[in-house]
Amino acid sequence: MNDSPLSVQVAFHIGPVPVTTIVVTTWFVMAGLTLAAVLLTRRLRFVAGSVQTVLELIVITVDAQIEGTMQRDPAPYRVLVGTLFLFILAANWTSLVPHIEPPTAHLETDAALAFVVFVATIYHGIRVNGPLGYLKTFAEPSWVMIPLNLIEQITRTFSLMVRLFGNVMSGVFVIGIVLSLAGLLVPIPLMALDLLTGAVQAYIFAVLATVFIGAAVGEGNGAARLPESGKDIRKETD
Repeated sequence: MNDSPLSVQVAFHIGPVPVTTIVVTTWFVMAGLTLAAVLLTRRLRFVAGSVQTVLELIVITVDAQIEGTMQRDPAPYRVLVGTLFLFILAANWTSLVPHIEPPTAHLETDAALAFVVFVATIYHGIRVNGPLGYLKTFAEPSWVMIPLNLIEQITRTFSLMVRLFGNVMSGVFVIGIVLSLAGLLVPIPLMALDLLTGAVQAYIFAVLATVFIGAAVGEGNGAARLPESGKDIRKETD
């Protein structure tokens, strides 16, 4: 790690623009996830093989989490929530690569992820309820709550950023300190714990994003049944 978690190392420059090592790592994570998605989904079959079964299980799990949290058709939110989870998971686990700092251990990455959730919350709130309907949600349960609801919209985005940053950064620091004091083999249990922590933090971030978006879109109007499952799915009005 650097001397300060707020400092970054410049890898190279593109003209006058410095490109940090964190940005480079982020590019590699995104490229790796994109390449994996292309390779794993180019030969999908009606009768799923082992790899396709795992992919379908991931999608089903994400859909179940969204539907259970929002009580809505998960399709409009699947890509965002699933991508957030997979990216944060992969970024967190880069800490296990020697001499690589996870992008999520730096505030700028976490701020960007929290900002994506902030914009998505507003977008889906307006998409489902319309501009006026979305603005009315800030006056619930009473117009007196408008200032507090506006502040909450900002502070919960800030809390997303700080929570992810603090947990990932602390894990990297602990492993780095133990590694420098105890040698190579002793920190292995801590590295296994770091794997679990990275997965948990990715899950928490994705779930909180789902909760925030669900609060913005509300309960929705009407209901439709899926023929194959018989479950109630709320209709969304564009």
